[in-house]
Amino acid sequence: MGSYIPSTIAERKSMLEFLGKTSMHELFNHIPAELFLSRPLDLPFGLSELEVRKKLEDLADQNGIFKTIFRGAGAYNHYIPSSVKYISAKEEFVTAYTPYQAEISQGLLQSIFEYQTMICALTGMDISNASVYDGATAAAEAVLMCQDRGRNQVRVSAAINPETLKVVKTYCQAAGMTVVMIPLKGGVTDTEALASSIDDHTAAVLVQQPNYLGLIEDCERIGEIAHAASAKYIMSCYPVALALLKTPFECGADIATGEGQPLGIPLSFGGPYLGYMACRAALLRRLPGRIVGETTDVHGERAFVLTLQAREQHIRREKATSSICSNQALCALTASIYLGALGPSGLISVAEQCHAKATYAAEQISAVAGFELAFSGPFFNEFVTSCPIPAEELMDQLEKKGILGGYPITSGVDQIALGSSPKSSDFPVKLAKANDPSVNLSTAPNSLSKLPENAILWCVTEVNTKAEIDQLVKIIKEVTGRCN
Repeated sequence: MGSYIPSTIAERKSMLEFLGKTSMHELFNHIPAELFLSRPLDLPFGLSELEVRKKLEDLADQNGIFKTIFRGAGAYNHYIPSSVKYISAKEEFVTAYTPYQAEISQGLLQSIFEYQTMICALTGMDISNASVYDGATAAAEAVLMCQDRGRNQVRVSAAINPETLKVVKTYCQAAGMTVVMIPLKGGVTDTEALASSIDDHTAAVLVQQPNYLGLIEDCERIGEIAHAASAKYIMSCYPVALALLKTPFECGADIATGEGQPLGIPLSFGGPYLGYMACRAALLRRLPGRIVGETTDVHGERAFVLTLQAREQHIRREKATSSICSNQALCALTASIYLGALGPSGLISVAEQCHAKATYAAEQISAVAGFELAFSGPFFNEFVTSCPIPAEELMDQLEKKGILGGYPITSGVDQIALGSSPKSSDFPVKLAKANDPSVNLSTAPNSLSKLPENAILWCVTEVNTKAEIDQLVKIIKEVTGRCN
């Protein structure tokens, strides 16, 4: 066990003599004997740097690299300008960690302040925090912000990302809140069901824009319903889409959250990512995490500080509503650099290309025999189609051509999120139905009865070319033609 201690045998012996111990095992004799290894670990001999590099390269060569990607479902393949990677990789940014005497780190605080400003401009909100861990965490934290005396329910659209829903359910279980699912109609949130079932126990309404099926929600109407019941309104938004759609503020949202990965952060096997949060001024003191403010120093010069510290959980202790005290500083900086590099017109151009190319792809794919759009509503850059053969079979054939196809959304976790029955052991979740808000989801009918059996969620971004889309359609025709 001493092999991993960075000290010499002589130093360890001296330490043991000082402590009056004869061995390392005696030093740790308070640990139960059954927890010690019964025999030494069968570890291979150490390797030289050259040998380690060669071994790692051989392992890396086993990874499949997709030249073309048509999959989103929460993580998106956008083009990242070279300047973003270059600037964010500078040593002074990469090595900086969460400062505990933050005001000494003026450069870091300024970068966070700029990030907050950009998020407010993107969402239309009054205030943003310094970021949280990811989009799912941001949505869950937003729900807890809305919990109030006598209001312990959150109404969640059934078309929210399944991963976000799982995190929200986990947070709510710990906080004593109940998640009530809002069913879908035509692939979007059923506003009639929401309006007829929402009550004075509802703390908040949570929707995703665009939703998990890629469709554009009637967010203004949902906001009106939420506020009519004196509930808060939370929108979880794809940030690139906000360049074209109405902002959460314009839709009446009280809190805007989302996954910031599309803002210059690579896919990176799932992380680290970035959760953004912004809200109206009235909720400022409930906003978790750090907030950087601008002030002047003793010389009258511009300076930055962590502000409103009394709202943080390390001050409030047992009255805290959040355990977040840090932020994704490097990821937030990366998002700021990306937004700065593109500028408003550049971000609009990216969003327009995403929508235009997705529209073309949807038209071409749905023209193939056996494929059709599952829903007729407007979408941004994701859409669902049917498939005449098992979706996984088509994905396997596309992968052989170096293409990561769309995401099959017929698995159990997706069906739970989108409205069918979970196991009884799942966290308490209900399905809101007109005039019957107490119906348990385990006995409720599938609210997505029109979802095709082999449904595929396709995604197109600005990086996908017309030639790539045409090649995708060509392969789809060949594969499904052989199977038929």
